[in-house]
Amino acid sequence: MPVALSWLLRLGPANPIAVRLVQNGSRRTKHLYLRMAYLGVLIAVLLWALLVLMSGDQMNFRDLAAQGATAFKYIAFLQVALICILAPVFMAGAIAQEADPRTWDILLTTPLGATQIVLGNLFGRLFFILALLVSSLPLFAITQYFGGVPGDRIFLSYLIAACAALVVGSAAVALSVSRVVGKRAVFAFYVSVISYLAVTAGADAVIRAATGNPGVTYMTAINPFLTLSALLQPSTYPVMPPGTGAGLEAWFLERPVLTSLIIAPGLSVLLIAASIVTVRIGGIAGVGGLGGRTGTASGPAPWYRRMLGLGAAGSETRPARAVWANPISWREAASRNATLGRILARYAFIAAGLLSGVVIVLLLHMGTLTQTTFRTVLLATVMGELLVITLVAVNMSATAVSREREDGTLDLLLTTPITPAKYLSGKLQGMMAYLLPMLAVPLFTMLVAGLYVGIAGAMETGAPGATSTTQIAYTSAAMGGASQAPLVLPEAGVVGALSVIPFIALCVMIGMSFSLRSRGVLGSVAQTVGVVGVVAGMVGLCAWRAAADVPLLGPVLAALNPAAAIVATIQPEVALQETVVRSTGGMGAARTALIIGGLVSLAIHAAIIYGLVTAMTRNFDQTVRRLAGIK
Repeated sequence: MPVALSWLLRLGPANPIAVRLVQNGSRRTKHLYLRMAYLGVLIAVLLWALLVLMSGDQMNFRDLAAQGATAFKYIAFLQVALICILAPVFMAGAIAQEADPRTWDILLTTPLGATQIVLGNLFGRLFFILALLVSSLPLFAITQYFGGVPGDRIFLSYLIAACAALVVGSAAVALSVSRVVGKRAVFAFYVSVISYLAVTAGADAVIRAATGNPGVTYMTAINPFLTLSALLQPSTYPVMPPGTGAGLEAWFLERPVLTSLIIAPGLSVLLIAASIVTVRIGGIAGVGGLGGRTGTASGPAPWYRRMLGLGAAGSETRPARAVWANPISWREAASRNATLGRILARYAFIAAGLLSGVVIVLLLHMGTLTQTTFRTVLLATVMGELLVITLVAVNMSATAVSREREDGTLDLLLTTPITPAKYLSGKLQGMMAYLLPMLAVPLFTMLVAGLYVGIAGAMETGAPGATSTTQIAYTSAAMGGASQAPLVLPEAGVVGALSVIPFIALCVMIGMSFSLRSRGVLGSVAQTVGVVGVVAGMVGLCAWRAAADVPLLGPVLAALNPAAAIVATIQPEVALQETVVRSTGGMGAARTALIIGGLVSLAIHAAIIYGLVTAMTRNFDQTVRRLAGIK
């Protein structure tokens, strides 16, 4: 065999690391279940789209083609979303497993070169992502039978999904090669991926609202969902006419799909090259005297560490703290603020969130933000903050028990007089105590916006003929013509609290349930993310549709999901259309129904949490003994 061909094979198909990852991963039932769930979700959405869209009595070929194209659009967006969700799950092992110093010590003593090590990790884990894409190809082919779906659209949608997976995989490998993080960085990596998508999408919406341009922006080419929108929705998300721009403007605004397909592989190549260069540097960074920190700190702690209740850097002691009545809840809350980095990250999020809420309201007051832009920015801000908090809650809860099992802490706790009920309730209380200051950020933003709109609106009422800056006009069939709705419902903070806090508590309990039953951290995190995402998505979709289509009862159901509740309080005439626009009750009935729905949501979530705690308490000893191998 030629030397060049043998070298290329060792980089790809014959790479021992890639072969090991593919062989081991193919035997795992978890991967099989993920593939089944992936295809099951796509099939369910495709069938739903086809059955709903083809419910008409009479249809011609043109309608059939249009409806087939719409069904294809649904599953194309869903495929990219699932790939972005599942890619970090498959790539998480590259961070957690290969970040183990012992694994790297063995790899660096083998004849494998740096390029083989990096590409083996990348190709071995991307294999499963590509397998998902190939398995869904028959579903996309079905949509072509209805017409209206060109083959190049299917091909380009697959390229967009593959490029997104490639970038995520390259970033995960680069993070593992650096060896500056361990298992705790897995979820941070997951949060970074989702946050990046949310921030770029929000920036795109803000730019379009501020400029009044409904078309593509510079954010389109760097976000796979926006790129897919430019490909599949040219009428509602148009590109710049060819020949209008020059340079970067022409690339990003005239050819966003092509630009995205160039940027993603280019960024991946840069990440891979950086990984190849630094792979052996990362391998020796942890050796004593070669980059690792040795010794302990001496001298008194700096003033800023004393203010935060921390000892000197590197010291094994700290000032004594007052323990709560439930030591588990105290330990759970205190352990989250064990390092300076965690404290600063938490309070930076709180400070930035509170400041952004005030700034948004001030910009509306000064007239810098239009009514539509204010709603868009407020909704994007609150949703982004809620997403971050949900991910933090899921990570905390999904690792609360499994990490203690891995490091042996659980065995020590089981020798104390602490009962399972006290242990589980203490975990819930401690994590909620840690999360409540963070939960105050989006709730504060909604409260300030609602109070400003309510107070300013009441003051504007006394000025006849004045143009209202806190209300937006809409057409009401029930009121017989034009009417006005507040930009934000005054009770937005109350509705948000009744919906958001119980939801986060439920996410914590779901994470604890999987953490108790799972042997490892990665498994519990992946299962929790999947269950919370699916349940919240299904409930949110049902609540959103019910809120828009069902009078009076719709707003009650909207409060069952925090996302639907937030949208209903910020855009009531749109989200609660049937109640506000067509119902005789109007805005007053919708506001009352939202409050009632918030109370109902609180009661339902409390009942579910109580049931989970009871079931986990009853099966606690049996589950712990089974995972420990004790019969």
